[in-house]
Amino acid sequence: MSSSPARVFAALNAVRPPEQASPVVGRAVVVGGSVAGLLAARVLSDYAESVVIVDRDDPQLTGGRPGVPQGTQLHALLPGGLCQLEHLFPGFREQALARGAIAAPPAARRTYLDGRRKVVVPDESDSLAGTRPFLEGLIRERVLRLPNVKTVTARATGLVVDGAVTTGVRCDGDGTSGVEPGDLVVDAMGRSSRLSEWLAHAGWDRPTTRRMTVDLNYATALFRRREADPDATVVMALHTAAASSDVAGAAFFAVEDGRWMAMMAGYGDNRPGRSADDFVRRLREQFPPEFGALAGNEMLGDVRTYRHADSRRRDFHRLRRFPAGLVSVGDAVASFNPVYGQGMTAAALHAACLSTYLRSKPAPGVPAHRFFALQKVVVDVAWSMSTSADLALPHVDGPYPRGYRLSRWASGQIVSATITDVPTARRFNEVVSMRAHPSSLATPRVVLGALRANLRAR
Repeated sequence: MSSSPARVFAALNAVRPPEQASPVVGRAVVVGGSVAGLLAARVLSDYAESVVIVDRDDPQLTGGRPGVPQGTQLHALLPGGLCQLEHLFPGFREQALARGAIAAPPAARRTYLDGRRKVVVPDESDSLAGTRPFLEGLIRERVLRLPNVKTVTARATGLVVDGAVTTGVRCDGDGTSGVEPGDLVVDAMGRSSRLSEWLAHAGWDRPTTRRMTVDLNYATALFRRREADPDATVVMALHTAAASSDVAGAAFFAVEDGRWMAMMAGYGDNRPGRSADDFVRRLREQFPPEFGALAGNEMLGDVRTYRHADSRRRDFHRLRRFPAGLVSVGDAVASFNPVYGQGMTAAALHAACLSTYLRSKPAPGVPAHRFFALQKVVVDVAWSMSTSADLALPHVDGPYPRGYRLSRWASGQIVSATITDVPTARRFNEVVSMRAHPSSLATPRVVLGALRANLRAR
């Protein structure tokens, strides 16, 4: 790839659907109907004559779905992700607000680091707050309105490969077996994707899988919202490893139907908030006053817990032997520590990679190496941000990249400066929200600016 990763990332953030559909694929099959699969289907609707989504969950289901066990937990739609959704679905923000999503402009977002409140960056992009099933449901509704997209409720069981070209997916559904033929197959099966096994079974190389054990335990609870509650719609409180807290952090968002959704997380043997009493007590005792005020509201339902054992990525971009007509997106490629809220936004940027790839009118019968090269830029961004922070955790033992100590010192200075310095906070938030490449922070000017801000604060 001739352009720098930063330029590629900027171009992907600016990708918009073509003004007029231009089919370069006959029939496309997307395996998996969660956010990544739905966004891939939306992109394919512009470049394929027909698109079928194969998913084991009934598309008419509302609320949490069995195929998304983490769907009951708090999810963040970063500004970068909202921008992508607005490109794919014009008017998405206004539609979401009309249905009950909550606007989260900069003035309504509060972030604390080790108990110190960060400055507000007044001219940042807006975001939205809503539950994962709510946001995913809006996306699904818009995708299934497309005239050339349909769904099939079935379980995918394998690939069909003819020579060196993928030609379909084997499926089981309603007691019958069959094949969904496709000129392009998209793996959107999530963290538990079986594509690697299918490739190996068919005689192809499987991608190398990298893992970083994080042992994250998190719990989420819903509370009733009251008129007297604070104006902030997104409140986060993070604890650094130096804070020696048994809680890594907590957050609460205003969500649809007059509710707050609150999350608490801990690492290793620390499992805070598993019971309602423990959840409420910790909100009152271990976090800023807004959390204590939230604890006085009525809790709706039970506390839901989830464990995230590791961050992982499958390096499809390294494969030299790979069948044509096949790509992989979303958590099936890379899934990260959910504390950083990158999942939905990364999936949206994978869709931008797919759009860019198909816009180039790739030759049939040729493996999608260019797509995976584009996607690597997105995966590297999210992976570097999440794993560099995770490496500072006392229970994480590498592997440490070259120059880690220096980069960790510099990033520590930048993070510290975001508490008091608006220019540093603006640059940092652009990276965290996946609107800018991390290299924009790795400059002497930014680091020196952070050092000066920290000296002033002292």
